[in-house]
Amino acid sequence: MQITKKSSFPWTGYVGLAFGIILIVYLFSQLDLRRSYELISSIGVSSAYILLPFLALHLLETYAWIMVFPKSVAVIPFFRILKIQMIAETVSMTLPAGVAVGEPLRPYLCGRFMGIAVPAGVASVAVRKLMLGMAQGLYTILGALAGFSVLEETSLKLLGFEGLGSIVVFIGVVVFLLFSSLLFLLLNGQAAQNVHRLLMLVPFSKVKTWLLAKESGFHDTDEELRSYRGSYTRFLPVLFLYLLAWSTLAIESYTILRLLGITITFLEVLAIDIALTMLRTLFFFIPSGLGIQDLGYLAFFEAIGIPEFRLYGGAFVLLRRLKEVFWYAAGYAVMFFSGVHLHDAEGVTSVEP
Repeated sequence: MQITKKSSFPWTGYVGLAFGIILIVYLFSQLDLRRSYELISSIGVSSAYILLPFLALHLLETYAWIMVFPKSVAVIPFFRILKIQMIAETVSMTLPAGVAVGEPLRPYLCGRFMGIAVPAGVASVAVRKLMLGMAQGLYTILGALAGFSVLEETSLKLLGFEGLGSIVVFIGVVVFLLFSSLLFLLLNGQAAQNVHRLLMLVPFSKVKTWLLAKESGFHDTDEELRSYRGSYTRFLPVLFLYLLAWSTLAIESYTILRLLGITITFLEVLAIDIALTMLRTLFFFIPSGLGIQDLGYLAFFEAIGIPEFRLYGGAFVLLRRLKEVFWYAAGYAVMFFSGVHLHDAEGVTSVEP
């Protein structure tokens, strides 16, 4: 099995990036950046606390990913997986249509750094992605129920009608059921071969020739996926770890707001965070949700009655983006020092079984 390459990102990625830049420029035009910067400067060294939740997210996701590798992989070094986690997440969140590059990069790097066979790496990444989606759905349900009153109180101001709490709960249920169903189908033992049969319908002789040559790889991937059957209880602690990972986003937002001196409850932050995290997911083609989440936070801050919401909202947005700059810079540093170059990541589009 090997990695196929392509010279450019999908055009939708560049459209998303351009749209995000337009939104962020519009946002900054509405803010008093000088006063926001002065507010940030007043925090001092305590601003280092803002970096910790994202570190916790990486650690939790790394532990969870290790737990979903198939049984054929006996030893999985934590720090090598952490390195891959940082590289892949950085690529996914910063490049146009980065998820299409960052996810296939994971099994490739597992093979490169640890000698893990690509079928095993692909199986772990597929299960990981679906478990992460299940956890997001469950996190959305729990968070929406906990902050239901907050969502309902802000619904009329944000949407012009009531029912935001019910909408978010419904979306969470749909996401959870969707990813649960996909996981069940994935582990039925024939998922990769079903994909192979579907691709064989493509009316191009070269594609069919390639697929026939790689058919055994699809079979090997199914063998790895089949190893999960009968041990579904192993997914419960994984689901718990991913729930904790999702919660670090709300903890990060709460930490920033408290450092800025804003009086707000954690339930309010949780309600805002789950709604905007789901919104960010819907706009997946915009790198790092650029502009979408930022404007969303400002709208929520105004709706819940935060005084001088533009000032504090501007400082909040700047701190969150500066945090991302720090961690993504760290991710690219790990990437380059590990000998993984940007053009390697850009070229990865799919894994050849």
